[in-house]
Amino acid sequence: MKTSIFLLLSVLIVFSACSFFAEPASDVALPALFSDNMVLQRNMPVPVWGTAAPGGVVVVTINGQTKKAVVQKDGRWKTTLNKMSAGGPYELVIIGKDTTTFSNVMVGEVWLASGQSNMEMPLADGGKVKNYKQEIAAANYPNLRLIQVEHTMAMTPGSDVRATGWNECSPATIPDFSATAYFFGRNLVKELNVPIGLIHSSWGGTVVEAWTSAASLKQHPDFTDIVQQMQSIDFDNRDFMAPYLDKAEKWAGAAEQYIASLGGYDHGRQNAEFNDSAWPTMKLPTLWETAGLDVDGVVWFRKAVDLPAAWAGQKLTLSLGPINDCDVTWFNGVKLGSTGHPTVPRFYDVPDSLVKAGRNVIAVQVLDIGNVGGLYGTARELNLSTAAHDSISLAGIWRYKTDPLPLDMSKLPPLPDIPSSANFPTVLFNGMISPLLPYGIRGAIWYQGESNAGRAYQYRDLFKMLIRDWRSHWGEGDFPFLFVQLANFMQPKPLPGDDAWAELREAQLMALSLPNTGMAVAIDIGDANDIHPKNKQEVGRRLALNALGLVYGRDVEYSGPIYKSMRIEGNKIRLAFEHTDGGLTTPNNDKLTGFAVAGEDSIFTWAEADIDGDTVVVSSPYVANPVAVRYAWAANPVCNLYNKAGLPA
Repeated sequence: MKTSIFLLLSVLIVFSACSFFAEPASDVALPALFSDNMVLQRNMPVPVWGTAAPGGVVVVTINGQTKKAVVQKDGRWKTTLNKMSAGGPYELVIIGKDTTTFSNVMVGEVWLASGQSNMEMPLADGGKVKNYKQEIAAANYPNLRLIQVEHTMAMTPGSDVRATGWNECSPATIPDFSATAYFFGRNLVKELNVPIGLIHSSWGGTVVEAWTSAASLKQHPDFTDIVQQMQSIDFDNRDFMAPYLDKAEKWAGAAEQYIASLGGYDHGRQNAEFNDSAWPTMKLPTLWETAGLDVDGVVWFRKAVDLPAAWAGQKLTLSLGPINDCDVTWFNGVKLGSTGHPTVPRFYDVPDSLVKAGRNVIAVQVLDIGNVGGLYGTARELNLSTAAHDSISLAGIWRYKTDPLPLDMSKLPPLPDIPSSANFPTVLFNGMISPLLPYGIRGAIWYQGESNAGRAYQYRDLFKMLIRDWRSHWGEGDFPFLFVQLANFMQPKPLPGDDAWAELREAQLMALSLPNTGMAVAIDIGDANDIHPKNKQEVGRRLALNALGLVYGRDVEYSGPIYKSMRIEGNKIRLAFEHTDGGLTTPNNDKLTGFAVAGEDSIFTWAEADIDGDTVVVSSPYVANPVAVRYAWAANPVCNLYNKAGLPA
């Protein structure tokens, strides 16, 4: 570390002033949120915190600032840097008995990106957004910095994230990162010309209550009892899941015994020395049907991985993500374990005695009992890691072999019913949000709701509860919270009717009643056949418009038309809108569609609709006395109302 004379003298003065009270702290450590390439939030006080031996003093310096903290009895310390303008690169120096220096630190705008799979969806691999190859090749934005929070569940609020640190955005670092977050951040980098930091913390298929703290969630009558039950459990999430994992392990054991009775292990494919050079290859993770393999039954996967000498003799964790349906896994010919359910992520402990420098072999036998099969999680879920969170990716090419065993699945018990553990209330707040506190952020972007679509009326409360909850925990006031309304999905319906996705969109719209919120409408950029539409560029752009208009004071229209009021005019209803940006319109001036009208019988029928300035007039010859109107009320509605800015209602 290069330390200027001025900095050294400043530190000595601080330590001298503290010498009457404490010595420099030993064993100083910071959360994984602090690393080279990080971005600190501009124009607000910046917390810096960590752990050390109690009673010692920690000194923090950056760009001429020097702050100190005394380590408390519980081993925690915290200090707060003064407000800084955008700039960098700087060195953030943490000094105790030893010194830690974080280099290439920028000061700019920091945003948290969270939600479920449409936020998690990366540019490449399972995502493959529109034009992903070109987008990845062009992703050279050194002032856009990225940090990925790994999937983590916890029964109590955590204090450190599972992450490998911040990276500059480049073609090498962007492929596995959230596409929605990237396109949002890219727009801000271009428009604001300041460093942008993106903290991505999301998990596919998850419900909103998993992301909400126990303190808030227990106030909701539907969750009071279960939150209290969970708070009474005094152990980590893997122990909490023990009863469920025990069922999965027993089922896997029965399957393993049955396969063994058919000679399914006599060939030695599980052994490290087995010669698999003639096997074909498959890129994992994937469902093997996606890779062109149409098999119900047993498929073997093997991968040789070179480990550095420093890893030899260390205990490792093998993460394989979820596997459909059952697996038995070996490391260097020794069985690590088995799991018998498709929703449970696989984490296997690798004993230190098995780990050697150089070539090591992982073998996974997968049993698919029907439908689809394979290692189907995200690329970053496939890895080997040390206790210090150093990791080696296992995503990529594996060798595989189909095993044509004469399986009769009636000889096995039914697959156990195990809930997705990531959907337990509070566990993702505890594991993936709480550890981010109190890192300085400008705001949050959120893309979630598909998993709550069957409980839209409950979501009206839960979604607003989550927004208030996060704001309360950060203590930054009503920071900006921008979210994506669900995209169109599934086949269009010929007649008006009730719809769970439409109800969920309405619940999302209601969250705009909270201050400093914004919504990006995606009703026109979805895919009838894919719940993960590929046009994430436009989703990110619309979120960025919200940020530019609501947060950064730019003179831009950031929202499509939003219903304001209605007035009954005989057999017609006139609807007024906000955010018309100079007038309502349709693409190519096509006929306006998507409206339905009902009388007091609440039976909706398609309506004739016409634009009249900033209003829409709707009517139907079948409804003489209309009292209610719906627009775009379907999972995949045929609708086309826009404003002059080209944003949909």
